[in-house]
Amino acid sequence: MTRPIIVFDLDGTLIDTAPDLLDSLNHSLAASELAAVDEVGFRRFVGHGGRVMIERAHAAQQRSLAVEEHDRLLKRFLDHYTDNIPGKSRPYPGVVETIARFEAAGYLLAVCTNKYEANSVALIEALGLAKHFAAICGQDTFAFRKPDPRHLTETIALAGGDPHRALMVGDSQTDIDTAKAAGIPVVAVDFGYTDRHVREFEPSAVISHFDALTLGLAERLIAAAGR
Repeated sequence: MTRPIIVFDLDGTLIDTAPDLLDSLNHSLAASELAAVDEVGFRRFVGHGGRVMIERAHAAQQRSLAVEEHDRLLKRFLDHYTDNIPGKSRPYPGVVETIARFEAAGYLLAVCTNKYEANSVALIEALGLAKHFAAICGQDTFAFRKPDPRHLTETIALAGGDPHRALMVGDSQTDIDTAKAAGIPVVAVDFGYTDRHVREFEPSAVISHFDALTLGLAERLIAAAGR
């Protein structure tokens, strides 16, 4: 029988990357002579990758972007971010223990993120966690990305998992919508990067600390989805 699998989002779920993403976003915005974004504003822009984050930040200041300028600013953002990995980014409390708990129980683990694959792998490797994941899939790993459910199902397939014995863990409407579209239960953390409480998006469960992501909870959600 195929091993059960837990698929995690990355930014705002496994790793608190906000300080570094915010620094890189503001580094990019400075090239357009726009005002810096604060931590509160950042939450309104994050969730769909750097390109969308830059676009939303410009729109918030009533500035449009030509394609060439958008590309230039994205490169500036990515170069700054890549050069500073892992920067201030750290796993959320309880993440390391949760990984150990589910590995010991025989679960596969994977990452499905709208961050670029190379940056995702570099970050996870820099934090010493890469060995735990059977697949790390970013926005450019496939020809589609979240909220397209194939991003999640293809991540599961690449990891050697079974979508009928799978659980998604994320922090945003994008993660929740992706899992629902794939027919996979989803646990939402309420400490991630969203300007609305994740409960509004009706995930299968909400947790406020990784200690609450127990084997029992995972097993119940997976079993209920398979009925």
